[in-house]
Amino acid sequence: MAEETTNTGSSGICASVIDAIGYAPVVDLSRLAANLDGRILAKLEYLNPGGSKKDLISRAIIDSAEKKGLLKPGQTVLELTSGNTGNGLAMICAVRGYPFIAVMSRGNTPERAAMMRGMGATVVLVDLDDANQGITAEDMKRVEDTAAGLTEEHNAFRADQFNRQENAEAHYRHTGPEWLRQTGGDIDAFCDFVGTGGGFAGVARAFKEHDPAIQCFVVEPDGAAKLAGQCISCCAHVIQGGGYAKELPLLNRDHVDGHLAVKDEDVAVVTRRLASEEGIFAGYSSGANASAARQLLQGDFRGKTIAVTICDSGLKYLSTDLWRDGHED
Repeated sequence: MAEETTNTGSSGICASVIDAIGYAPVVDLSRLAANLDGRILAKLEYLNPGGSKKDLISRAIIDSAEKKGLLKPGQTVLELTSGNTGNGLAMICAVRGYPFIAVMSRGNTPERAAMMRGMGATVVLVDLDDANQGITAEDMKRVEDTAAGLTEEHNAFRADQFNRQENAEAHYRHTGPEWLRQTGGDIDAFCDFVGTGGGFAGVARAFKEHDPAIQCFVVEPDGAAKLAGQCISCCAHVIQGGGYAKELPLLNRDHVDGHLAVKDEDVAVVTRRLASEEGIFAGYSSGANASAARQLLQGDFRGKTIAVTICDSGLKYLSTDLWRDGHED
């Protein structure tokens, strides 16, 4: 497992914003876990320049495509996205001179689309079948079909984050080793909300190679926990970027030690507590991870150390109920 390095000169100045990706700090969520026996350690991936952990895989996919000759100078890059990978790709394409088209469901927040457009991307929004039902597997298929048609129309390079091994490999070579270096490997469990499954797959692989005793848990929304074998009863959960009730090719089931389901109301409360008690202004998936970690510390992992990811910034959710005045916990 070889850790990647950044392209900085002797002065420490990055050649571009792309080289500022990665090396997020780890903090102890001591206030959030104050009434519990154990520790929750959080890696602040939302501090990446594009505002999420997906900056890393965006760079990895583009770097690999350039090296393999799959992406030609000036060629259009295209990807379906809930917004975070789109933000990462928009940032990288802006620097390297590629036109970028993001295909996104209208079920995701408009802040993400605005951010991509600000970096020069074209954003194609796909209507939901029923907004009250959330983003369903059928909605995702429509987004996929739209992306496939536009890829052909524009002769575009498809980033294909759900299937490209560069996704999981980036976290295996970068995020996992960072965790181990920053914590000295003193981790008992890792829990991660899965979107593509690449983040979980890469970090879990690195952890298992370091110490097979580290337990790795997939986090899903209650009511849409397909990977746990749960009957799908509700796709209208608050957590964007995952919980699509679909199979994930990048996920290595051999590294999954268990599944944790989180309820919307708990996720919202914990996400707000991250902001009000820890000063970490994050999105729903981060709250899902921290809520799952609290579940572990209240159960068989009392007295243990749990690792979680702070996936993206709360600035991407200002239009949701999460940060509106008058919310009730």
